[in-house]
Amino acid sequence: MARFSNKVIVITGAASGIGEGVARRFAEEGATLVLSDIDKAALDKLAGELHGTVETRETDVSDHAACETLVQAAIDRFGRIDVLVNDAGVDHLGKVDEGDFAEFTKVIETDLYGVVHMSRAAIPHLRQSKGCIVNVSSVSGLGGDWNHSFYCAAKGAVSNFTRALAMDEAKHGVRVNAVNPSLTYTALTAGMKEQPELITKFEERIPLGRGAEPADIAGVIAFLASEDAHFVTGVNLPVDGGLTASNGQPPLS
Repeated sequence: MARFSNKVIVITGAASGIGEGVARRFAEEGATLVLSDIDKAALDKLAGELHGTVETRETDVSDHAACETLVQAAIDRFGRIDVLVNDAGVDHLGKVDEGDFAEFTKVIETDLYGVVHMSRAAIPHLRQSKGCIVNVSSVSGLGGDWNHSFYCAAKGAVSNFTRALAMDEAKHGVRVNAVNPSLTYTALTAGMKEQPELITKFEERIPLGRGAEPADIAGVIAFLASEDAHFVTGVNLPVDGGLTASNGQPPLS
């Protein structure tokens, strides 16, 4: 399958985790890739493993000028952008009155402002190509978590920004959607695998009985970016094994 032949896809946070999975999926489907991350060495290693045309750029998405530079580099090299996948993000555990306030700032500037910066830079080009944006939000952007208020604030904003941007850009032929994963096994969650009791609790709450792999999320992102989803916009799609289908009560049997 080559749904993305002759399509230029820009992916942030592509060096690992979900972003890496997305890069691999789009490469398999024939896309031309512009991959960005703060870890240039990991990006270059990934690029060497992918088939097709791949450009890599070290980018801190919390920096608006860096996002403008990334988008312009894609235009200068390939002349167009068809899909933007906003995946770059950081996490933070802790209560709102604990730790350094700079941690809150870092989460907001990366997870939220990064999406805004990249979208602002890419929108003029996506209007020309009638392209689309897929944001990586979270189930934490649909409801609250204990001990996770900074992250929930950022992802909640991404989820609603997705809806609002989709409404504004529909008249220009640009679709904007988001995926909302639950537990996904990446480098960011590696420490959780060393806590079997915690993993068991997650598995008990997820109807499909396991956390996601990056490829599970990547397949849904590829669908939302494809012509198969040409009438889908403004959606926050849970990719969570059924977690958000629950009302939160324990099993009655």
